[in-house]
Amino acid sequence: MNKTSTRLADGRELVYYDLSDATSRDAADRRPLEPTVTSSGIRHDPLLGDAVAIASHRQGRTYHPPADQCPLCPTRGDRLSEIPDSSYDVAVFENRFPSLAGDSGRCEVVCFTSDHDSSFSELSEKQVWLVLDAWTDRTTELSRLPAVQQVFCFENRGPEIGVTLQHPHGQIYGYPFITPRTASTLRRLAAHREASGGENLFDAVLDRELADERVVLTGEHWAAFVPYAAHWPYEVHLYPRRRVPDLPALDEAARTEFPQIYLELLKRFDRIFGPGEPPTPYIAAWHQAPFGQLADFEGVSRDDFALHLELFTIRRTSGKLKYLAGSESGMSVFINDVPPERAAERLREVASS
Repeated sequence: MNKTSTRLADGRELVYYDLSDATSRDAADRRPLEPTVTSSGIRHDPLLGDAVAIASHRQGRTYHPPADQCPLCPTRGDRLSEIPDSSYDVAVFENRFPSLAGDSGRCEVVCFTSDHDSSFSELSEKQVWLVLDAWTDRTTELSRLPAVQQVFCFENRGPEIGVTLQHPHGQIYGYPFITPRTASTLRRLAAHREASGGENLFDAVLDRELADERVVLTGEHWAAFVPYAAHWPYEVHLYPRRRVPDLPALDEAARTEFPQIYLELLKRFDRIFGPGEPPTPYIAAWHQAPFGQLADFEGVSRDDFALHLELFTIRRTSGKLKYLAGSESGMSVFINDVPPERAAERLREVASS
């Protein structure tokens, strides 16, 4: 992997990740941009303890631009974009309209390919390996920022999810706190360790899932399953078989196998609802151990956390979405219309031949 760091016209960082070590990146951002000004701040809910990011400047962010004005495509002639070079393999840059910035964290955009009409599932295994390297490198780099306690790499795909740019891309958030979801998991880890006499909850869950009927796909180093209490109509969790706390801790064998396993999962997601259906909208979310202090979670260390990816869709059947209505939005109690066992069966049915 060849890494080149540069700056955009308004001072934001841009990093190219290239498959070839011989690639040179020296194109300048020719746009007349003023320095980026953000108004991101964090407020805490006194009843729930949750942190909420207030980012009013995002109201003016780019929204569904035509393909010939896509800001994530490479610069071509006089059509200037966020990527000054005329082509790229993978590019990462600071978000121009971040939810988190400065002392409130950091937000980055990850462009998976320069091909506007492609998707993650259409990348080659080499390209996916490069994206994995980019995720890993950004996790390491963001973890060094004083304001960042947790790094979250994710992809939203599809207008149903709320995606405003159709170019294949994801995001990386560097949170200045441990997220509520992760904090809840850490509390469960601590409670299970105490109740079981030292057993790791992630290990116990993975062992149970691999012995059940909801397994979707396995490799030598990775395992994918629909969880017993799946929240979403079609939801798959992908774990490395050897527990590690984050992406930088993956060994070479797991990194090598990941592209094949992940591409197969994404292709199956696009086949769930049958031929002729539009691409399946999904969220793909990496869960990594926080870098902040874990003193509030007695007996739990970073190494007790298990890196994993959660892939799910809000489409429950052809032409119908799963909405977060009263119970889900009001009380955080999910109601799933698709039995996890049936979801796993369907994801096995649509395997590549």
